[in-house]
Amino acid sequence: MPRRPRRLRTALAVVGIAASALLLSACSSGATGSTSADDGFAPVTITHALGKAVIDHKPTRIVTLGMGSAETAIALGTVPVGVEEYPWGSDESGYLPWIHDAVQKSGEKLPEQFTGGTELDVEAIVDLEPDLILAPWSGVTQAQYDVLKDIAPTVAYPELPWTITWQDQITTIAKAMGEPGKAAGLIDGIEKRFADATADHPEYAGVTFSYVYNTGPGTLGVFFPDEQRVAMVRALGLTVDPVVTTFDETEGTDSAVIGLENADKLKGSDLIFTFYSDEANRAEVEAQPLYQAIPAVSRGAVVAPTDQPFVTGSSIINPLTVPWALERYVPMIDEALARAGR
Repeated sequence: MPRRPRRLRTALAVVGIAASALLLSACSSGATGSTSADDGFAPVTITHALGKAVIDHKPTRIVTLGMGSAETAIALGTVPVGVEEYPWGSDESGYLPWIHDAVQKSGEKLPEQFTGGTELDVEAIVDLEPDLILAPWSGVTQAQYDVLKDIAPTVAYPELPWTITWQDQITTIAKAMGEPGKAAGLIDGIEKRFADATADHPEYAGVTFSYVYNTGPGTLGVFFPDEQRVAMVRALGLTVDPVVTTFDETEGTDSAVIGLENADKLKGSDLIFTFYSDEANRAEVEAQPLYQAIPAVSRGAVVAPTDQPFVTGSSIINPLTVPWALERYVPMIDEALARAGR
């Protein structure tokens, strides 16, 4: 969608309030969506870290921010009218492949995409006329939320940015969409896929791992057990190296920056999982002696995909990503285990 002139940005709050009023008027007249009296929707209130979302009619025009919300909305039967773009993880279609595939199969129209993050394109969101904005796993700021909530009820994260379990994300979205009874089925379906994968690979039991990341040479961080990319590996039957939980969290990241000087503390990890921003980043990191001294790294027992869609898909647990990612993940893990001598 083409961006509007920058001069309009000075009036975003006013535009948001006007759009909100327009939507409320349309809903009361029956022109947009349906009221609780018509569809049996029970109004809900969701309290979160940035405020409170009061949803008084079943949403039909959903916009999603952050990660994972679009997929759950689709699984619940509603294709969002707009989603935050993720060019780093998109394929040749310009969309995250699991979203593109699911929407194409449904026969619905693909969502509009808009810039997110610190450059959030609020004007594009206003143009989409949403009646619900989902951002339970995102980095939406208080300032952004204060504008978004005047456009449509907005659901942010429960406590800290980018911190929510995948189960809570599904439950929260289902509640906001008026489909609370379907949450358990989606969660059970994911857990069954994990259980089936674990049963197929008993050799994963007892294998320890750390999921690390870098922000350039000389840096090292570890993700905590409930961070979604770690939770996906853990759900396959592998065990997070206990040392991970001894580090102090870097606020709002579900991870800890430990510094390359502490790389030796990962000596108990049978496998190292990680990702790189590009091949140059990979070469820089892997050339560092302290990094190479990590036993799993020195053995080559590293799972480090470079395919951008896979890196993204394996970082999110939801009804669309799990089946897509698992079939690609297992061969990588098996190769790393072979190099680890297990």
